[in-house]
Amino acid sequence: MLVDSHCHLNFPEFKEDIDRVIANAADNQVKYMLTVNTRLSETLAVQSIAEKYKNVFCSVGVHPHDSKDYNDQSLINKLIDHANHPKVVALGETGLDYYYNNSDRDDQINCFKMHLESGTKLDMPVIIHTREADEDTIACLNEYPNAKGVFHCFSGSSEFAKQGLDHGLYISFSGIITFKKAEALRDAVRYVPLEKMLVETDSPFLAPLPHRGKRNEPAFTRYVAELVAKIKGVSFEEVAEVTTQNFFKLFNKAKASG
Repeated sequence: MLVDSHCHLNFPEFKEDIDRVIANAADNQVKYMLTVNTRLSETLAVQSIAEKYKNVFCSVGVHPHDSKDYNDQSLINKLIDHANHPKVVALGETGLDYYYNNSDRDDQINCFKMHLESGTKLDMPVIIHTREADEDTIACLNEYPNAKGVFHCFSGSSEFAKQGLDHGLYISFSGIITFKKAEALRDAVRYVPLEKMLVETDSPFLAPLPHRGKRNEPAFTRYVAELVAKIKGVSFEEVAEVTTQNFFKLFNKAKASG
């Protein structure tokens, strides 16, 4: 059994066949999914998917690309209010993206800190997006030492993974690890203990080999887990079991069923 710890089932790529996508995930041993919010305006849509499917959980949060629209303290109360929903198990995705810089960096930092503050108040994990912003990401985390969460779709170095682990974070790997030029990232897979690892798709983006260039979907979590097993020199079953346990330990509001 696997968990896709990060996907976006409310995105338009899944509008026409979400039932088939959910069924296909089950056929590939992906029993649970966490569909992740990126804009507060889409919160109800995300929650409705989690309400419809027993095996789907959700989050609430603001992606760094949109943080320019949420740069006042009222965001904290909004996050806390939405987090009361029974299927909301995390805050985010939030963080810093200095590759695209779609929002001013100060707005990104402010928004990220409000998620960390909310997560600390709620004792709820934060899903962290970080791209070309290692130093500022760690600086923000240093201000909230009790925050817990995960570096999602990790694409950094082993040293950056160590910094995340030192903060008690989990590290989540996606289909990027299957890409031919991702050897440095595969080194990070070797470095991160399986007990601190999650697997994900970030679908509909970043389909793993052999599906690169096509729509990604939760069923493809299996390709990520299979390569993790090969890199770690352990069985696929062990990767599936441990990463699933890790998911429910971190997102402890989520309850396994069936």
